[in-house]
Amino acid sequence: MLADDNTQNRHNSSYSYIGSNDTYNFLEDTRLISLLNKRGGNHTPIEEWLKTLEDLRNKYNISVIKECDRFDYCSGEFRDLVLAYNSIHGYISLLICLFGSLANALNVAVLTRRDLATAPINRLLKWLAVADVFVMLEYVPFAIYRYLLFPGQIERPYSWAVYMLFHMHFTQILHTASILLTLSLAIWRYIAIKYPSHGPSLCTESRCTIAIMSSFLLPPILCIPSYFVFTIHQDYALDNGPTKVYYVDSNYDGRLYQINFWVHAVVIKLLPCVILTVISAWLIRVLYRANSRKKALKGYSACPANTVVNGNGNIFTRKSTKRSKAERRTDRTTRMLVAVLLLFLLTEFPQGILGLMSGALGRCFFKRCYDLFGELMDALALLNGAINFVLYCAMSKQFRTTFRQIMWNRCAPTPRASSHTELQTTYV
Repeated sequence: MLADDNTQNRHNSSYSYIGSNDTYNFLEDTRLISLLNKRGGNHTPIEEWLKTLEDLRNKYNISVIKECDRFDYCSGEFRDLVLAYNSIHGYISLLICLFGSLANALNVAVLTRRDLATAPINRLLKWLAVADVFVMLEYVPFAIYRYLLFPGQIERPYSWAVYMLFHMHFTQILHTASILLTLSLAIWRYIAIKYPSHGPSLCTESRCTIAIMSSFLLPPILCIPSYFVFTIHQDYALDNGPTKVYYVDSNYDGRLYQINFWVHAVVIKLLPCVILTVISAWLIRVLYRANSRKKALKGYSACPANTVVNGNGNIFTRKSTKRSKAERRTDRTTRMLVAVLLLFLLTEFPQGILGLMSGALGRCFFKRCYDLFGELMDALALLNGAINFVLYCAMSKQFRTTFRQIMWNRCAPTPRASSHTELQTTYV
């Protein structure tokens, strides 16, 4: 997900050569013959070979066509539009990360208050914010180095490849934890509404703790295939002369790569999205029914009050039926969680679909389309983690009240004791 490095695409693709009519002149060139006449690899460095071959390719006008350039996947004006966004992705992602880090820190501060921390739903939301803030904090140095300080740099050192490997696994593990926490959140709400009588016995504090721990312990296990698939490779870039570069890449032909691909595309991405789609549709139906009931009750309360006479001759007015405060709070919480789930589906479903198509159509679709949308999908995933604070403030009165109290306690000056109070204290 948030970890693709496309540096290798410039120098590590399968090539085919379309030559001119001077092929025989190329083979009889004196520089090439002198290199072939040298015996032993110790006398001819690989850099000299690459430089000579690159010079001869330019001299004899031998064009190079990459293997995947023959396919028309993700081509046309839409590709140009995405590439235009990729050129400014570093600035946008940095702004999202800075805002999201602050917003999720505020989420944790509010959700750990005593009046909110006891609810299991709020505990899940708190740890979701913790996972998101670590993803964004780690993404900041990556975005600064790759997109702002050294954009388009080809001479990547070995230390950069090591960092890329860490960046890849770290963000994938924590983002998978966010997915599992969101899935736990949806299932938790489904049980609480679908089985209200059994909710307190099923949705206990201990089971909430198990759900949170499982959400952080399962991702390192699910990502085990990627630890062996992606490794550091060494190659030579020819753009400005032979230069040794290091990059992170995978073995496209291995069985382990296929296993890793299906685990990431289907198990981690599409399966949770399908489950969340079903649960979200059910929760939306519940909200629709609650809204219809609310309108019916408003119509009922608009009718004249009924007067009833009991057996003792006492006259009283029948009260109109109103929705309880607990029901209204339940609807507001469900509405907020539906917004969180829909935003999650909007950002995660495209990644799962692109991953599934990459497995079905092959490596060239992955290189031309999945890599193309990498920055855009990163921005959507980061935005998904950053905007939750706005949703909580907009849709939860209790969250707004608690946040206002925290800000007031931080910003309001400490009241000084009056002279009368000081006098009383002295006497005591």
